[in-house]
Amino acid sequence: MELHAVIWEEEGTYIIREVFTGVTTQGETLEEAIENLKEAVELYLEEFPELREELEKIKFVGDFNVQIAKALG
Repeated sequence: MELHAVIWEEEGTYIIREVFTGVTTQGETLEEAIENLKEAVELYLEEFPELREELEKIKFVGDFNVQIAKALG
């Protein structure tokens, strides 16, 4: 199964969130954050096996960045 995640940095820590499950974790390095996410998603899917089946059906098409205007006011 392929995971799709976003990663950002906050105060020297990398935060990573898997897009479809919402599982979020962190690490001191990118590698650690990714490994932590893999483990966290596996544990999550053990609790919700029906979700694993649904995730395997998703056809990932691609990703892109969207910029929005600053808040008015």
